[in-house]
Amino acid sequence: MSTDIISKGEKKLLPRIGITIGDPAGIGPEIVIKALADLGSHIGFEPVLIGSRKILDAVSLRLGKSIAFVDIGKTAATKNAVFVKDPGGLDFEVKHGVETADTGRAAAVCIETAVAMWKAGQIDAIATAPISKHALSLAGYDYPGHTEFLAKLTNTDQFAMSFFADKLRVVLLSTHLSLVDAIKRVKAESLSHLIEFSSKQFEILLSRKVRIAIAGLNPHASEGGMFGSEEADEITPAIAHCRALGIDVSGPYSSDTIFLRAFRGEFDAVIACYHDQATIAVKCLSFGSAVNVTLGLPLIRTSVDHGTAFDIAGKGIADESSMKSAIELAVELVKGSRLRERSRD
Repeated sequence: MSTDIISKGEKKLLPRIGITIGDPAGIGPEIVIKALADLGSHIGFEPVLIGSRKILDAVSLRLGKSIAFVDIGKTAATKNAVFVKDPGGLDFEVKHGVETADTGRAAAVCIETAVAMWKAGQIDAIATAPISKHALSLAGYDYPGHTEFLAKLTNTDQFAMSFFADKLRVVLLSTHLSLVDAIKRVKAESLSHLIEFSSKQFEILLSRKVRIAIAGLNPHASEGGMFGSEEADEITPAIAHCRALGIDVSGPYSSDTIFLRAFRGEFDAVIACYHDQATIAVKCLSFGSAVNVTLGLPLIRTSVDHGTAFDIAGKGIADESSMKSAIELAVELVKGSRLRERSRD
């Protein structure tokens, strides 16, 4: 499957990372190409870009990046060639910053292709560039984002969105909901399930027992009931239940300090009660280097911590740092998975 390398007399395989280019009307193709150019000769992994070869050639030329794209299955003419899997039927005129059914379908087909390649053993992990939820909808795909789409494609029932930002790792109790609806989701049962799930997932990823902190919903985690009852009625009972199961979980902590404490290494992960509670902290502390990781999937999937940035698409000024970090984390997680498999053998 992957390129062979020799290390200390032992034959090993380079992790092969499938990289989807996202919505072609956004900054996805640009940041993918820039990230690969920044990563140089790709020592340590083998990238496979998933998207229109025509679009990739055009963006590479516009950016002045001398990357040799080779259709997967063909022999690479140069050592630093990058393989491309073009699903076909995605060559249309792209207007930067304009969401259409064509761009939504292109993004969706690339995701579907990536999962099919993983199922066939052609790639080890997936790193995704940003997509437009509105464009997906225009194309007839009824998913609020990558997370739910990938869960459907892999028949995954339990999954969660998380963000990795150096030592800060955050899991979201709810994702793309209105704040009113997200608050309604803060229930002891659902939180207990997420704590148990997150503990198992992080123990697998980090290969050790983990410390989990729970962010309070209300200001100052309600200050003993002064600013709300959710902490006493729902969050504290969930924590007590999980501690009785042997999980190292504590809280609820005031959300204006817990993320910084975790970032400094006091906890291995924080569970946030709603989307922006998590992402504001992540992006303030590590914007450009944070990575979105979907927990619970049978495959490793990482992504950028930002959207399609239609306002700057096609201008050549997009920052590729998060895309680069997503690729590097995917490689790291694949290598960690292989080490765990060897230790079990």
